[in-house]
Amino acid sequence: MDYRKHQDTYIVRMDRGEEVVDCLKRLCRACGISLAQVSAIGAADRAEIGLYNVEKQQYIKTELEGEMEVISILGSVTVKDGDVYLHLHASFGLSDMTVRGGHLNSCRISGTCEMFVRELPGTVGRMHDQETGLNVFSFVEA
Repeated sequence: MDYRKHQDTYIVRMDRGEEVVDCLKRLCRACGISLAQVSAIGAADRAEIGLYNVEKQQYIKTELEGEMEVISILGSVTVKDGDVYLHLHASFGLSDMTVRGGHLNSCRISGTCEMFVRELPGTVGRMHDQETGLNVFSFVEA
């Protein structure tokens, strides 16, 4: 991973074999990013995505393998329990030109990933919502 900062935005390049979620967490920790908007495109050969079932309060995970386009990764960087908390969704274009997408758990880059991390002032935390089981935005001191 390599990156440069221009004004409020980090321009990030991830290379073949790198894992997107791990790289993004490392970047945020190293640069002290506690609130940001994330967007990316690229190429991957392995990913795990999920769909959250609110009724059962659990993720249904799907593994994808093979060459695929990372059509889009969108999400947020916040803070939970004093550490970086990522909430990312992704869509992938498969070789048969179908698209699969969901909550992003992991993604291994096969070519490159071009990511923009727009840092925002302040901090937004996360709190556990009992009704849904999700970690939702908390606008109190994080």
